[in-house]
Amino acid sequence: MSLDSSKWYFRTYAFVVAFLCVGPLALPLVWINPRYRRSKKIFMTIITLLVSYAVFALMVKSTESIYNYYDQVLQLSR
Repeated sequence: MSLDSSKWYFRTYAFVVAFLCVGPLALPLVWINPRYRRSKKIFMTIITLLVSYAVFALMVKSTESIYNYYDQVLQLSR
């Protein structure tokens, strides 16, 4: 199967937009891109997973903070 590297989904902006929208689900765009070497694919995968993990950890921490805030508000209202 021959992939034409001039397709729009092989461009860098397509990966960036996909990553911002769906996070690590955009990784197949990296791995099917014929212009990227294996080392670049591995590097981009690691960076994508690290950023996704950091965003997830921040989301969990902020959710816990919001929960604690509302718990305090409910205790004061009793």
